[in-house]
Amino acid sequence: MGWTKVLAQSELDQGGRKVVKVGDRKILLLNHEGQLYAVNSRCPHLNLSLKRGKVTEDCALVCPFHKSAFDLKTGEVKTWTPWPPLVGKALGAIKKEATLPVFSTRVEDGSIWVELPGA
Repeated sequence: MGWTKVLAQSELDQGGRKVVKVGDRKILLLNHEGQLYAVNSRCPHLNLSLKRGKVTEDCALVCPFHKSAFDLKTGEVKTWTPWPPLVGKALGAIKKEATLPVFSTRVEDGSIWVELPGA
């Protein structure tokens, strides 16, 4: 694990979201109620962007495509939305257990840093 500077703190306002690229990863940064979160920018179930996902009062990020919710602190699935029968068969066996990768953040010298494995 290593810390990587990803963005100036001034570029992520309260309620802001920004996708940053670090190596081959795309990380979604969220500033929610004064707390910074860094998560994989793509849903682990559908590999679609989470940038437009709603953040709930209990700090979960809801996938805008299939409405399952992930805890922003742990990445665990908080709410699983089952697929309609016909869609589920078409998409194959998507595993509820697939968690959202989350990364530690810190602010230092006016910059946002993210701790990434292998950095």
